[in-house]
Amino acid sequence: MARILIVTWDGGGNVPPMLGIGAELRDRGHDVRVLGHPQQRATVEGNGLMFAPYVHALPWTPERIGSGLAFLISSLRLFTDPRPAEDVRAALRHRPAELVLVDCMSLAALRAAVRSGLPTVVLVHVFHSFLTSAWARGPIGALATLRGMRPGPLWAAADRVLVASDRELNPAGVGPLPTNVRYIGLVQGRNIRQAAPPNPAVLVSMSTMDCPGQAAALQAVIDALADLPVRAVATTGGAVDPAALTVPANVDVHRCLPHDDVMPEVSLVVGHGGHSSTMRALAHGLPLLVLPLFAKGDQPAVGAAVATAGAGLMLPPTAPPARIRDAIRTLLSDGPHRAAAISIGTRLRTQDGASAAAAEIEAVLTTRADELRKRRGQEEPSSGG
Repeated sequence: MARILIVTWDGGGNVPPMLGIGAELRDRGHDVRVLGHPQQRATVEGNGLMFAPYVHALPWTPERIGSGLAFLISSLRLFTDPRPAEDVRAALRHRPAELVLVDCMSLAALRAAVRSGLPTVVLVHVFHSFLTSAWARGPIGALATLRGMRPGPLWAAADRVLVASDRELNPAGVGPLPTNVRYIGLVQGRNIRQAAPPNPAVLVSMSTMDCPGQAAALQAVIDALADLPVRAVATTGGAVDPAALTVPANVDVHRCLPHDDVMPEVSLVVGHGGHSSTMRALAHGLPLLVLPLFAKGDQPAVGAAVATAGAGLMLPPTAPPARIRDAIRTLLSDGPHRAAAISIGTRLRTQDGASAAAAEIEAVLTTRADELRKRRGQEEPSSGG
């Protein structure tokens, strides 16, 4: 079996699919180690994987980013920081690996992995069309290019680019997919099932990152729920203090709850359009009300995909409580939105992204090993008679 180095960063929805793939590789007998921000140790080790912290990379705290401008500046610093490359090199010196699996947005780490000559696989945890257009061609891609880390050529240099998303929901990109891109489907828990709640109930889940206007949007949703005959649970992550919210009797607020435990008991999810949480809700067959918090991120594209598929509605994050309340009433009914979400969920629950990713990674390892053996055979001198 192979030694595999996984390189990630402390975001939100990018982490679960990477750790799910890591766990699948470990269960197949591979030696898996995860390199990430120091505060990720408990999460990584809690998933039964070995962990190594960044030493050279700039510190990053997703819970306290600030305004829209501060959010952009923090993102630019995170994704164009060249220092993670040294962490990758140091990790490979300390414990050599046969393959590197890298987050698609960790550009310096990806460049170091490609330059190492090792088989390199990229994990995409957002819509592929968003990554290669708005993200790669926006401010992050422009600054990365100036720093010698142009995203497109780096992804093209990888042996595989694995997209942990649903191809039918992903908006169509321009032209055919690159030959190294594979859709693997969702990486999800084993207890995903069709929600069948006995009573109207709502889950409100905003970003674990400190997105602009998040506290105000969360309060508006809670205010909208106050006058409805439903029970609701809201999770704030580390970005919003529950004590800072005005909460009615029919709403319970928590910093964190396992969504796969809560979703089977609710009828609707209200969220920010994060790819991971949205796909998880759809996998449970739940319609969504999406309020995209970060206009420059993938959240508007995710919300639009949900609305286009007929599985939910999208409102601006500044929508007043009355408008949010009307949307919740519509989505709680047994209408076309619920039927569409149930249909999508039936499809998504057949996907096993972790297993598909592991199979692709093992195929890369086999191909590279065969190429090495062939090259060595060609270099060996023929014996004389």
